[in-house]
Amino acid sequence: MARALILASVLLTLFAVAVADYNVGVGIADVTGPPTEITFMGYAQMRQRGRGLHLRQFSRAFIVDDGKARFVFVSVDCGMIGNGLRSEVVEALRARYGDLYTERNVMISGTHTHSGPGGFLQDILFDLSTLGFVKDTFEALVGGIALSIHRAHQSMQKGRVFVVSGELRDVSKNRSPTAYMNNPESERRKYKDNVDKTMVQMRFVTTDNNPLGAINWYAVHATSMNNTNTLVSSDNLGYAAIVMEKRMNGRAHPGKGAFVAAFASSNEGDVTPNTQTPRCQLSGRPCDVHTSACPTRRDQCVASGPGRDMFDSTRIIGMRLADKAWELWGSTSAVEMKGPVGFAHQFVDMPTQRATYYDEKTRSTKTVRGCLPAMGYSFAAGTTDGPGSFSFRQGTTSDNPLWNAIRDLLAEPTPDDIECHGAKPILLQTGSMTFPFEWQPRIVSTQLGQVGELVMACVPGEFTTMSGRRMRIAVRDALVALGAPESTQVVIAGLCNTYSDYITTPEEYEVQRYEGASTIFGPHTLTLYLAQYRRLAEYMARGEHNDPGPQPPELMNDVLSLQTPVVYDSPKWGHKFGDVLLQPPEVVRAGDLVTATFVAGNPRNDVRHGMTYLTVERLENNRWVIEATDAYWETKFKWERTSTILGTSEATVLWEVGPNTPPGTYRIRHFGNYKYIFGGVFEYIGVTQNFTVATASPSPYSYGSGRRVRALT
Repeated sequence: MARALILASVLLTLFAVAVADYNVGVGIADVTGPPTEITFMGYAQMRQRGRGLHLRQFSRAFIVDDGKARFVFVSVDCGMIGNGLRSEVVEALRARYGDLYTERNVMISGTHTHSGPGGFLQDILFDLSTLGFVKDTFEALVGGIALSIHRAHQSMQKGRVFVVSGELRDVSKNRSPTAYMNNPESERRKYKDNVDKTMVQMRFVTTDNNPLGAINWYAVHATSMNNTNTLVSSDNLGYAAIVMEKRMNGRAHPGKGAFVAAFASSNEGDVTPNTQTPRCQLSGRPCDVHTSACPTRRDQCVASGPGRDMFDSTRIIGMRLADKAWELWGSTSAVEMKGPVGFAHQFVDMPTQRATYYDEKTRSTKTVRGCLPAMGYSFAAGTTDGPGSFSFRQGTTSDNPLWNAIRDLLAEPTPDDIECHGAKPILLQTGSMTFPFEWQPRIVSTQLGQVGELVMACVPGEFTTMSGRRMRIAVRDALVALGAPESTQVVIAGLCNTYSDYITTPEEYEVQRYEGASTIFGPHTLTLYLAQYRRLAEYMARGEHNDPGPQPPELMNDVLSLQTPVVYDSPKWGHKFGDVLLQPPEVVRAGDLVTATFVAGNPRNDVRHGMTYLTVERLENNRWVIEATDAYWETKFKWERTSTILGTSEATVLWEVGPNTPPGTYRIRHFGNYKYIFGGVFEYIGVTQNFTVATASPSPYSYGSGRRVRALT
């Protein structure tokens, strides 16, 4: 009788959770880092230093609470998330909210744009190209991410959560198909494509079905902007978010509207948005399919498209992502989430991990282990999205005495290291490089989050297509075996909490393309993760407070920086800051590119979070109305230091007059700050002469209707 009462009580509790509304909140905040003089994070090209701004970076936060547990998912327009970055965000939240938000229930994922300022990861290998740690970038991200979560917290209200998915094509392509083909044929036959084509949308609405926000997961690299770009940009995923938010928020400026739309990264490790066939830049011939190499060393293999240039490609891919998300938002097939909110988190020291592995080739089971971090030769070759330097080639499985000698000066791998990494010839034994501190993380964050029947697997790096598929199956099967419904769905949240480079399947690793050479814990990195996330699934299903695992090292006191600060700014002789050196023409029309140049200070003096470096303004009823800021696609903000010795510089504002631009009287304003030679930073404003926009016509590239719509459920 007692057991029956206990069982009835449990069932009643479960039923109560199943029918209760969630408390939900959404928030957005500016995280744009210094737009000038800082090397971008992603392509590791020191020459790719910021010279302005095209699209601002944002952090988008979503909170779900079922009355018993609270979970936070954040998507950030940045390259990736590091241990130190996430730790500082959690500390900022703890100072405000106590233990409400912790490492266990806060999940932070980077979109992987390669056009944001770097220097924020603390591990030396990732900060080399930025000449070390960049405090301004780090603080911009920490402050903005924490603020987005705070705003989501403040907006909490009763709401409903739905999940829907759909296929999206013509957006992505596998950039390492030969590695993918090394996976078992029996496994490959289960899938129609060699990249995932499904977009998964989590929809947030109020109890009376008014839109609040959406998270859209789709596996594609944010590398439509190539390694020649020098304007800060959130790339294709960031532009898709701006488009969808504009459609919902109407005239609200980017980052200012109530509706928040995230386009989050997934298992994009081997997935490129550059859908045209890779070609050698000099000869125009197709590249070698196995090595992505060209006949001559001076030539480079690059993929591009689908647009006429990188900006056009970014627009096309971003618009296709936004259009699909818009279609999903209106879908009547969305499933409402009714189950509990849950999460599990654990830090793991990867080189110490062990797991069992069934080898398809030998049809035998063996114990495998993790390795100390190391990068292979093909890592230096780069990818078709951004080729590397020297004469390295992808697919390299043998070493070179000269490069080995250079490597050994930094850290010589032991025979055990070489054996552990197997097919990978070691170019950098980063796990043994500890001067002045760690070069790559060995302790990583692993995490699961659950809202009803949707489970988010937060992975500390870039999973390839097949690695992500195996992870989704492993987590789902583990949860179903523990009593979860068959309808449980798992999504991969990529570049999440920790960045530890790539994760390929063991079979893909053998081919040693770029992704395999960058799988730092050895051939069975994925095998170890599959075992770990199965354990997390068990912790989450049982609601256990598991062992938190070993804490990552605190590196903030050890970081080094060779990045020079802004010393001083001076105006051009005979001018003052804000003076207009180049005025717009008196009359412009749709399709024209309006240009204005100002006497400027260095934009690094103030990143102007929540504000702007420029406005395009229209005169309406004797008052100026802002039509565009520096967060709009149609504007670009460029900066140039004209004399380092004198400290003079110029800022140029470019505005493309769109076909839907209302005719009327306009002006452009520039907002900046200069650093006085004897100390202090001071604001200035520049304003152009008035000019006229003469005509307007319907645009084939408009954001959409601009009206808020209710979700179809």
